[in-house]
Amino acid sequence: MTTWLPDIQQGQGPLYVRIADQIEQAIGDGTLPAGAKLPPQRNLAFDIGVTIGTIGRAYGIVRERGLVSGEVGRGTYVLDHPESRPAEQADPLTTSLAGTRPLIAPAGKLRFDSTAAPDIGQGDVLAKLLGDISREHYADIASYARNFPDHWFEAGSLWLACGNFQPPPESVVPTLGAHAAVIAVIAAITSPGDRIAFETLTYSQISRSAGLIGRRITLVESDEFGLLPDDFERVCAQQHPKLAFLMPGAHNPTVAVMPLDRRRAIVEIARKYGVWLVEDNLYGAMTGDPIPLLAELAPERTFLVGGLSKSVAAGVRGGWVACPPHFSQRIRVAHKMVSGGLPFILAELCARLVLSGSASVLRNRGVEEIGAREAMAREIFSGFSFNSHPKVPFLWLKLPEPWLSGTFKQAALQEGVLVDDEDEFKAGRADRVFHRIRIGFSSPVNRSDVRTGFEILRRLLDSGRAGYDSFD
Repeated sequence: MTTWLPDIQQGQGPLYVRIADQIEQAIGDGTLPAGAKLPPQRNLAFDIGVTIGTIGRAYGIVRERGLVSGEVGRGTYVLDHPESRPAEQADPLTTSLAGTRPLIAPAGKLRFDSTAAPDIGQGDVLAKLLGDISREHYADIASYARNFPDHWFEAGSLWLACGNFQPPPESVVPTLGAHAAVIAVIAAITSPGDRIAFETLTYSQISRSAGLIGRRITLVESDEFGLLPDDFERVCAQQHPKLAFLMPGAHNPTVAVMPLDRRRAIVEIARKYGVWLVEDNLYGAMTGDPIPLLAELAPERTFLVGGLSKSVAAGVRGGWVACPPHFSQRIRVAHKMVSGGLPFILAELCARLVLSGSASVLRNRGVEEIGAREAMAREIFSGFSFNSHPKVPFLWLKLPEPWLSGTFKQAALQEGVLVDDEDEFKAGRADRVFHRIRIGFSSPVNRSDVRTGFEILRRLLDSGRAGYDSFD
């Protein structure tokens, strides 16, 4: 067995990623030759002063990269002819941008790491609309979207409406999905070096994207009701963020719904310190909650973002952003710059889905399916602590002792189920540990697969760490 030890002070990204990268480097330069046995996880954790969960995650990464194999009772060995992964996936920057999910999900696994709209027969509706568009706009679909017809903006105004609030069509910008909408706002409203405020747990692909284009990340604490106003004001006073990204309607991953008094407090703080707000209402639009949006409370500084990916069909890349007065043209130009432009066929498809009423019908059917799956989760995970909502396609489950988030994720992977650990949702480095995982349950095609995945995870929870063999 080798006496090789990694230097945990070297490299970038999370500690377990740095250890994995150094294992790969040692294999590449021959320090760990083919057939070498890696140190047992417990020994290596003790030798370098980290948790065994960190080592388990690092070993899991190098197994996924095809560099080592684990044999029960024997240990983990460097493969004789490892499959090389693409060079662009090897550098630490790429790894840090990717989060904790593999860039290419392993085949043959149950996907509980996605919250795309469930399959409820969208294909038939999309096929008919696409056929109509192809016949009626055969020239337009073969070129750039040179004209933006009024009904594209009307569709966005209708889809973003909530309760008594409906943004005017002239404030709306059609976008290539909600993610592209948020990045367009960040690119247009802030400059490199500006700070953007995020909750500690959030849809972290936005924070990673913001970092990629030179924005600095500032973390704000939250509780079971969302962003904490006192901490938001502290951050605004001390660090002067230019913009804040929030999900008050149904937070990802915590499922928190922010009450009205807190929304009003956030709005007043943003006004006091001149902070722009981006309100992601992808999941909030699915709940039907009547609480006024931030965009209704502060239309002069709030960019309201919504789309079709979670409730209708992820593949159509439909999104819209409603802007404060006089900002729609700036956001439209920024969106073109950061996304390359809006394909006519997708923009027309999304508009027709909304204006025909098909999107609302599909959303209602999808929410009904989500409700049935959430009820199944309540049955199977009875006795464990988790946050869920009958109209939101994921739950936020607290792991029992002695499970760690990353270790449980790796154990689930070995059992054929992909879930997200808590680090996937951290916008930046944070000391707080939640010991939770997110289980998204909308991607499996049928309920029987959902039940199978839930039951596998339940068995792991019941068995504790004794049910997880790390091969050492």
